Amino acid sequence: MFPDFTKLECPFVRKNYNVDREDFKKWGSSLQLREPTVYLITPNLNPDYAWVMEHPDTFAVEKINGSNVGVLMEKGRVKEVQNRKNEVDMLQYIGGRSYIMEGIFMAAERGHLHKDGLQYGELIGPKVQGNPYAVPRHVWYPFTKARLDLVYKSFTKYPRDFWGWSEWFRTGLMSLYTKKKSSQSTHEGDIFAEGVVFTNRQLGSDEFHPRMSKLRRDMFYWHYSDKVRIIGLENEFIEDAVKNGISLKGYS
Repeated sequence: MFPDFTKLECPFVRKNYNVDREDFKKWGSSLQLREPTVYLITPNLNPDYAWVMEHPDTFAVEKINGSNVGVLMEKGRVKEVQNRKNEVDMLQYIGGRSYIMEGIFMAAERGHLHKDGLQYGELIGPKVQGNPYAVPRHVWYPFTKARLDLVYKSFTKYPRDFWGWSEWFRTGLMSLYTKKKSSQSTHEGDIFAEGVVFTNRQLGSDEFHPRMSKLRRDMFYWHYSDKVRIIGLENEFIEDAVKNGISLKGYS
């Protein structure tokens, strides 16, 4: 077993809010809620992540909506595969997870794997997360490639604060992956990205281990507010909803 990929944290302080139970019964499944609560970000910045907003070398990369898979290579051969902390039996094709190996082989055909070393990436495809990118086959997409090809130029067009990013994520954060011809996505039209990974190579230990932080669309209040009543929302959220024409169920 090799080390699991580093768990990425959000740059903002998060808070649990209860939601209306009847709304939860109706919409909880489609919103991927396991219980009648939502865990939302607040405008309060975690001091340890001030670099996300303040450091000039920070950039934003699309957060691929898939499953984290690590691959250990040796002289061009796949030696070990892990799905987070779960070792993948590479030879179990009956009753196993052969689609993971399909994704790795597809990545190798596209030249996305280094001959040696431990590499991490995101597996996407028909059996992963509902296949939001509508790709016909599974493919493993390395994080090192994402840092080169899926960088948001729009990151510099919005204020580096909670409210600026809220509007960026709500109205303008479209998936870059589906725009790439190499993705072979059959999705018609643009789709919203799951989120971004804020990245800074200057603050990391080396090129392959930059400092990172994540932010997803489903961390914002507006991701849920048109379908479920979020109990106890602060006035600043209500004012933001009124200002930007955001539907806010249960608030007048």
